[in-house]
Amino acid sequence: MMSDRIDLISETYHDAGYVVIEEITMSHFEDMPVGIISNSNAYTVGGDYIGSVKEAERLCDELGIYPEVMQSYKDSGSNVCSIGFSRKSKKWYGWSHRAIYGFSIGDTVKEGDCGASSGYTEEYIKEHPEEDQSLPVGFTAKTFEDCKRMAVAFSESVS
Repeated sequence: MMSDRIDLISETYHDAGYVVIEEITMSHFEDMPVGIISNSNAYTVGGDYIGSVKEAERLCDELGIYPEVMQSYKDSGSNVCSIGFSRKSKKWYGWSHRAIYGFSIGDTVKEGDCGASSGYTEEYIKEHPEEDQSLPVGFTAKTFEDCKRMAVAFSESVS
């Protein structure tokens, strides 16, 4: 069995701060080529994964977000971006493939908000309390760092 071969086709740098990388993957089975997959994805200039080109256009071009990887993801070895700051709207955003939301100074966590729960089961949180990024109901963002905490809690709860 041979390993797949990935060939870089192009890298396109966008003014909004992301790179689109186009690749072709040649799959092999028992030394026989069995398929070619063409792939385009968007990354930060530092190499962190944003998502599809369409996702990067929405996040970076339309919303003006500079995506980054959450610390908990970095700690686990992941390079997937799920939070970011927009200078345009002065908000920290959190997202997943299911939802996106922006947080600004003065926002308050309410009962039922995604950031008020971790998305994990109670049993899991008891065993891994360090992974609970949720915020208490009534938490109010007073600084941009607080807004970032809200974005992290939101992203964790919807991922």
